[in-house]
Amino acid sequence: MTFRPDAPLPAPPRKGDAVAAAPLTDGEWHRLHPLTPLLKGGIFLVVILGYVLNNLRDQIVEVFIPGEGGPQEDGDPVRYVYEHGVVGWVLLGVVVLLLVLLGLFTLSWRMHEFRVTGEIVEVRSGVVFRTHRKARLDRIQGINISRPLVPRLFGTAKLEIAQAGNDANVQLAYLGAKAADDLRQRILVLASGAKDPEQSRSAAAAGGVFQGRVDDFLAPELDPEAVHASRVVRVHPGRLIASMLLSGTTVVILLLVVAIIVSISLTGQYFLLVSLFPAVIGAGGYYVRKFSKSLRYTIAETRDGIRIGFGLFSTSNETLPPGRIHAVSVAQPLLWRPFGWWDVRINRATNAGNGASTNQQVSSIVLPVGTAADVRQVLEIILPELVGSAVVGPAASMERLREGSAEAVGVVDDSLTTTGDRGGFVHSPRRGRWLRPFSASRNGYRFVPGAVLLRLGAVWRSLVVVPLPRVQSVKVTQGPVERALRLASVHVHTVSGPVSARVGALDAGDAQRLWSGTTERAVEAAAADTTHRWRDGQEARPATDTSAHGHLVAGPGWGGRPDGRPRPAWLTQDGPPDWHGVPWPGAVR
Repeated sequence: MTFRPDAPLPAPPRKGDAVAAAPLTDGEWHRLHPLTPLLKGGIFLVVILGYVLNNLRDQIVEVFIPGEGGPQEDGDPVRYVYEHGVVGWVLLGVVVLLLVLLGLFTLSWRMHEFRVTGEIVEVRSGVVFRTHRKARLDRIQGINISRPLVPRLFGTAKLEIAQAGNDANVQLAYLGAKAADDLRQRILVLASGAKDPEQSRSAAAAGGVFQGRVDDFLAPELDPEAVHASRVVRVHPGRLIASMLLSGTTVVILLLVVAIIVSISLTGQYFLLVSLFPAVIGAGGYYVRKFSKSLRYTIAETRDGIRIGFGLFSTSNETLPPGRIHAVSVAQPLLWRPFGWWDVRINRATNAGNGASTNQQVSSIVLPVGTAADVRQVLEIILPELVGSAVVGPAASMERLREGSAEAVGVVDDSLTTTGDRGGFVHSPRRGRWLRPFSASRNGYRFVPGAVLLRLGAVWRSLVVVPLPRVQSVKVTQGPVERALRLASVHVHTVSGPVSARVGALDAGDAQRLWSGTTERAVEAAAADTTHRWRDGQEARPATDTSAHGHLVAGPGWGGRPDGRPRPAWLTQDGPPDWHGVPWPGAVR
């Protein structure tokens, strides 16, 4: 069966960086890099060599330093083979095993094919059990390129296309490093709806294969000129180390160490040391891995979305197309407060479950640690397409999108540490202190251009931004205690992730207004949203200023619709006609 897309396939470029991926986007079936069998099966060879060398260590020492080989252990299989003169047969068996494994991996490689058309990325694989995956270009949530150390030595990379849903990601392991970068660029161009693919201006490096590998290791993780980045935010390594030390994990480790020391000093027994010390060592390894993976952490604004990259020896970078972020959280742990540090996390409609190596850090953390100025820069990168398009219209230029989102970014920046009604927030009433004794004055919400903000927490501060086009539903709940206090909770539903858009202990009337205001704005914003084909609208239509959308954001209240039509009568009241005070528990809209 031949797939013939309805959308015409743009002609592959014949010059520039994208020429490496041009043959891969012609709509025909292609195979992965020829070294894929070696990279996937090489781990078996490494294990065998490691086992042999470990058992031969005494013999190797004896060869170079006679008499220092140490006592010989009984039952050593390698020594048994050596003493019985069957080394040749064993080596022959190992070679045959490796050839069989290599043959199996080669067969799997030949049966693993992919193609890119004007609408989908399609992959089929398997020898006995065949699998066939399709990823729609207009539903791509992100494209990640990871370069583990060993594949990086061979100039290859792993490309993973993130899709919404469980076990939905499509993985291409492995491609040539340059072909992977250029294929990502071509896929994003096709997904954006651009009529004419743009050409890359950088030239391929000369100097041979060896020089290319050296340049690859010495090159920065992100070259702003190569990816056409208009702005780049970098994480300072010293601040990264300090943020990891000033974390809840560090407090737990210190408490465990103190408990071990006290237990030994009081009882003279080493029970806690034996039982807890491995956990301490494991936590130390976690710190080392996290630090090594977070080195050279960058967040960049490119023409095809947000690019997040990190890593020193093994690198990973992912491009998130516009409109794929469903919620944003700016949070500050207690230990970071004296330094004014924050982190930024997001919710995305993707969940890797197919054995792919999607890194959770790329999936949820946009800014591991940064100052308020860093947070503002990151928000200016993230929010224009999500918030700006709901204000100035989806066909506006990037400059107008930034202008439309400027108010939202400014409100977020000014509201990180505010309390009470400062900044136009509607917060919990005095009786809400029974449920929020510390955070009642900070607990609240407000509307900004194209988004709803939830300000939460007094000890662990956070500010949640939910773009209106990404709202899935809104739920108002009221338990027996809240009903007695005339309070209610509101949950703005987005896709699952680390960001929870839920605010409680609100006045019942305020909760109703948040429910109805978010619902109405979300419907209107979703109707105008075209971020699934983010460059199609800008090329097809001239940039216009639909500033009438500003009616969506008249502070905590709201006015008429952008098209001049009146709002439903129930939205100007305390709730729908059949409501009496507060919506019933479990009411969902």
